[in-house]
Amino acid sequence: MATASTALRPPRLPVAEQASPLHRLPKNRVVAVNVRRSFAARAGSYPGNVGVPKQWYNLIADLPVKPPPMLHPGTHQPLNPSDLAPLFPDELIRQELTEERFIDIPDEVRDVYELWRPTPLIRAKRLEKLLGTPAKIYYKYEGTSPAGSHKGNTAVPQAWYNAAAGVKNVVTETGAGQWGSALSFASTLFGLNCEVWQVRASYDQKPYRRLMMETWGAKVHPSPSDVTEAGRRLLAADPSSPGSLGMAISEAVEVAATNADTKYCLGSVLNHVLLHQTVIGEECLEQLAAIGDTPDVVIGCTGGGSNFGGLAFPFMREKLAGRMNPQFKAVEPAACPTLTKGVYTYDYGDTAGLTPLMKMHTLGHDFVPDPIHAGGLRYHGMAPLISHVYELGFMEAMSIQQTECFEAAIQFARTEGIIPAPEPTHAIAAAIREALECKRTGEEKVILIAMCGHGHFDLAAYDRYLRGDMIDLSHSSEKLKESLGAIPKV
Repeated sequence: MATASTALRPPRLPVAEQASPLHRLPKNRVVAVNVRRSFAARAGSYPGNVGVPKQWYNLIADLPVKPPPMLHPGTHQPLNPSDLAPLFPDELIRQELTEERFIDIPDEVRDVYELWRPTPLIRAKRLEKLLGTPAKIYYKYEGTSPAGSHKGNTAVPQAWYNAAAGVKNVVTETGAGQWGSALSFASTLFGLNCEVWQVRASYDQKPYRRLMMETWGAKVHPSPSDVTEAGRRLLAADPSSPGSLGMAISEAVEVAATNADTKYCLGSVLNHVLLHQTVIGEECLEQLAAIGDTPDVVIGCTGGGSNFGGLAFPFMREKLAGRMNPQFKAVEPAACPTLTKGVYTYDYGDTAGLTPLMKMHTLGHDFVPDPIHAGGLRYHGMAPLISHVYELGFMEAMSIQQTECFEAAIQFARTEGIIPAPEPTHAIAAAIREALECKRTGEEKVILIAMCGHGHFDLAAYDRYLRGDMIDLSHSSEKLKESLGAIPKV
């Protein structure tokens, strides 16, 4: 297996490159500078002189009302740190439960971040021109990471903390495969064995994501699988199940909880995951300040909430302090409308009921969303911290059908050149609605989008849209009523 030193070593620099000031930088910084320089060369891109943040930001420290605690699934009492020990190393447990405002990022983690961070902030001038809007549209693009999305921002620290604790094996779930890819990459850097349960619908739709994970050394199962007791029960109930993130979480948690040498990693939902993602917003604050702009609207897609929280939370801090006043808009798929149609209550984070109970917006842990192409947004619940902020009235939420999202994605790709992953097409669609409203009113708003990844492995979805075969899927009222009825009484 590749070690961190061999995996990070860039190719030998040509003579002309050695003569430049870049030869005096650490080798991995040369790679990062060259990547960012290629983006800076395009009009309207603002990496500027922003460096990789040295701390993660914890929004909980600044909230006037603290979020409710997680509960033990058996006793329904608030969790103790020891309750999480079978799943996570000590430092991640501390980060999950802390109310500290800032957490230092380890040098070893920043060293890997510098392969692709800081990521570019790009003004979508060509999209603005197409729409004829007076608004400015910026997007913070996370697709420059090795795995092609924002997920590396938490995969790297989770892998590093596990390796530092002497863990040998990590297990996880993944929907579209962005998270599984990122953790597979991070695991190989730090010498960990990685096993992934991928939601069956995405496993079948996105074979190249599976191949990417396997290239980085991971073992990948479709979920539900016959490898775990939870998976076997689910297959017995529905042999053709498309799977869900809740099901895949059940399988991974079961393996971690029953093997002492194995820990569980999660790509969204939990506090420590959202904490790691705040590198996005911290960079973006500096980038916008450098060009003298402040957002009026911050828009991101939401499945579990890490992408949205990563961009929005540092801006929420600034709003709470009275330094700016943006609106925050979360956008979810109409087929899985957790914030807009779910209930705010305690529920399990997985289908089998193995995880702690979390106070969140939920469609019910038994809810199985239709197999939309935005596989990363097919989750029955929402990050408890996102749900709490929503309940406090600090943000808005909306749901959009996938055909409108892909129409927006085509407009974006044909003007900005980047093919978005299906997940951020929801944010793009909402931003286009906002920009067209500005066209109607004449307002010159500044719109900021969380563009969390590219769609290079999602072209089958674009094929369906371009051929006219994509249909809008919605949740069944009867199915939703049934799943809401199965939520535990706390």
